Amino acid sequence: MNVEVIFNEVKKHYKNENTFLVGIDGLGGAGKSTIAKEINELFEADNIHTEVFHLDDFIYPRKIRYNDDYPQWEQYYYLQWKYDYFLNTVVNPVRENRVVPSIELYDKKNDKYFTVNRNIPKGSIVIIEGIFLQREELKNIFDYVIYVDVPEEERLRRVLLRDVHLGDEIAIRNKYENRYFPAEHFYVKKYNPAARANLVV
Repeated sequence: MNVEVIFNEVKKHYKNENTFLVGIDGLGGAGKSTIAKEINELFEADNIHTEVFHLDDFIYPRKIRYNDDYPQWEQYYYLQWKYDYFLNTVVNPVRENRVVPSIELYDKKNDKYFTVNRNIPKGSIVIIEGIFLQREELKNIFDYVIYVDVPEEERLRRVLLRDVHLGDEIAIRNKYENRYFPAEHFYVKKYNPAARANLVV
């Protein structure tokens, strides 16, 4: 689907008197970040203030999310994201038209956090992209949800080219087959995200 079609579908539901939260959901390697970037550019070109957040910037440090008391897929699904922090520092202030406080984002390379400030005036569009956006912890926070649906074989092909920081092809496959894919299967079975989304790409 052309990104301009997605942009037009979102814009149909946007009313500029309130800040509008758009979720771009999808599994690993589906292309969520690319779509978020391109939609952001289209809204900015249309003179609509837009902010993009990546849920992977709101994760716990390695010592928490890699806890070998649990299977790898459970570590990923249950121990990865700082949902309460994300809601309290981004979603709730935006919803209540309050000033968004300084935000701690995660630096994966150094396993540390750095602070940013975001000015989000009332009437902005806030795009949040990430995996598992329709799970219980994030229920009812979005005004519009896009689900990027890409077959697992194609996503694996993409991440084998993208995730070279994990090692060689064998290392990447092992990481996905033991950690990521089982968590994704659990999410899809439990929430059926394609059926719940406003728009499936």
